[in-house]
Amino acid sequence: MDDPLIVVALVLVAVSATAAVAVRDPARQALVLAVLGTVLAVLFTVLQAPDVALSQLAVGSALTPLLIMLSVRKVRRPQRKKEADR
Repeated sequence: MDDPLIVVALVLVAVSATAAVAVRDPARQALVLAVLGTVLAVLFTVLQAPDVALSQLAVGSALTPLLIMLSVRKVRRPQRKKEADR
């Protein structure tokens, strides 16, 4: 009963990881990375590692994408100001 569930979770991880690599826009990459973190948390839960799943959910699904989004926003903001000054 558990084997098909594990296979589905692994396929979801493979698909979301491939999507994270294939996306070129950093803002969209952060969102796909959040989805990947959530899917990994589901995989860890299926593999009966709830402590790892909670850590992955906190760090991989929330903090890392948030830091990436804030960094992208900070980097893009000065470029917009320079373009507006021209």
